[in-house]
Amino acid sequence: MAFLPQKFLFSALVSILCFAFEVSSYRRVYTPPNVTPLTSSFPRVPIDRGFSKSFGASNIQYLNNGSMATLALNKTSGSGLVSQGRYYYGFFSSAIKLPAGLSSGVVVAFYLSNADKFPHNHDEIDIELLGHDRRNDWVIQTNLYSNGSVSTGREEKFYLWFDPAKEHHYYSILWNSYHTVFLVDNIPVREFIHSNSYPSIFPSKPMSVYATIWDASDWATHGGKSPVNYNYAPFVASFTEMELSGCVVSDPSETSSSSSSSTTTTCSKSSSSTSGLDPANGPEFSKLSQQQIAAMDWARRKLMFYSYCNDKPRYKVMPPECH
Repeated sequence: MAFLPQKFLFSALVSILCFAFEVSSYRRVYTPPNVTPLTSSFPRVPIDRGFSKSFGASNIQYLNNGSMATLALNKTSGSGLVSQGRYYYGFFSSAIKLPAGLSSGVVVAFYLSNADKFPHNHDEIDIELLGHDRRNDWVIQTNLYSNGSVSTGREEKFYLWFDPAKEHHYYSILWNSYHTVFLVDNIPVREFIHSNSYPSIFPSKPMSVYATIWDASDWATHGGKSPVNYNYAPFVASFTEMELSGCVVSDPSETSSSSSSSTTTTCSKSSSSTSGLDPANGPEFSKLSQQQIAAMDWARRKLMFYSYCNDKPRYKVMPPECH
């Protein structure tokens, strides 16, 4: 029997090690930087008081005196919650624990939208947690729409540096007149700055807050290549430590303008806010701190693997903010 060349053995060993690294969790590699927790700046709200059941009511359970809710997806239905208030700017956060095991096609979302009030001109700010079959990992996708601009997706996708199915982790959105910031465990992963140069692309109308789990096999798995496997159902996501601090709109019909500068919203003080009508729109939330900027740079260098601003095959002309 001929002996394998030493060069071939070395190459094979490298391939095996690379494969082992591929299937092992990248979560062991990265230690996140320290940041001042923004979630400590706002009070928590009992979920059963801040939300109503939107769909799949039989798949929703309130636990711990309403401070926690579980949302399930089975072959019959997904499930979702919608905030009882409609907010114009604010800080919105939840600690979420994702379903364990094979999760391809399952999407757990925490987002703001007004599609129910403005079906042809809606705004949306999305955190979507996408189950994947590869390494059984989850991916976080962030996105924004404004004034019905659904033809221009502004997605950015990141890997996580932890196992999101083992325990709860914070997923947060800061939305104010200055910027929209997406945070994971208080680390900013994305900042979308409001610019007067292109005001029409900035979400500008009051929105409700949603927490959902649903079957997104048709788009979240490369066109349905890896649909939800209901042999592993039910898929259960847990939400707790909810924060809803913002300006609560008393009459959303008053704010049909697409420009935030001309909005004449009448707001009532939120029961979840202790710092005035616009608790997340003060100067202390107008820009990221140097610590937050450094943490965001870390997240984007280490964990971001897709940004629409780098997708030249998708856009012949890049969206204006990419320049």
